[in-house]
Amino acid sequence: MYDEDRSMTDCGIWLVRPESEALALALQERLGGVLYRPWLDTATPQKEQFAAAYRQQSQWIMIAASGIAVRFLEGLAQDKHSDPAVVVLDEAGRFAVSLLAGHEGGANRLAYRVANVTGAVPVITTATEALKPLVVGIGCRKGVTAGQIAAAVKQALGGRQLNEVREIVTIDLKANEPGLLDFCELHDLPLRVLASATVAARPWVTKASDWVQQNVGLPGVCEPCALIAGARGRLIVPKTALNGVAVAVVEDNI
Repeated sequence: MYDEDRSMTDCGIWLVRPESEALALALQERLGGVLYRPWLDTATPQKEQFAAAYRQQSQWIMIAASGIAVRFLEGLAQDKHSDPAVVVLDEAGRFAVSLLAGHEGGANRLAYRVANVTGAVPVITTATEALKPLVVGIGCRKGVTAGQIAAAVKQALGGRQLNEVREIVTIDLKANEPGLLDFCELHDLPLRVLASATVAARPWVTKASDWVQQNVGLPGVCEPCALIAGARGRLIVPKTALNGVAVAVVEDNI
């Protein structure tokens, strides 16, 4: 589910301008999909071209301003159970916005996949996710199981519930750790992946780890990951470790 290299042949990548081609090609290389270059058809307005192609894909990544995407979608959306998922990515690759069919169509998950490839911030506005106040940062040793991760997360949450967790966050070195992926899939939790360089630039730790510094090149993983992803929150559970899994929890300040 979270492997960025899995091809998505049913995904369309719509470019509004040729200036976005490098970003689109990077997405296609990692996620697969079909590139649409509407400027090559000078006789047909882009909005008409998109309307004609809209139902040909079950997922769309539109590299455009959100206003353009909204105008293109005018009159096309019919039902949340059948509408294609639409994620809007700005041309700078800063924000991946789940715009249409967030739950049923998979746009929320697609936004995380796009974000993990580009380094963008996933923007999820569906009510279920908006009301989940916790972000969980995880660092783990190679080969840990989903059960080990579940036990460590449960210990860190204490009296809080897993259904309060909005996202799991880790670094790129752990993006395809099988136990972590299995845990996220089992509990239907999105995995957000931060570049190691991003974490290195914000090494927010309560206590540096010599082991992590030696093996990962960072003073810590779980705390900075949670704090970066939960930018407006506070650290309510500093790093707590169990059987090779380190967990930190940030809660939104509302």
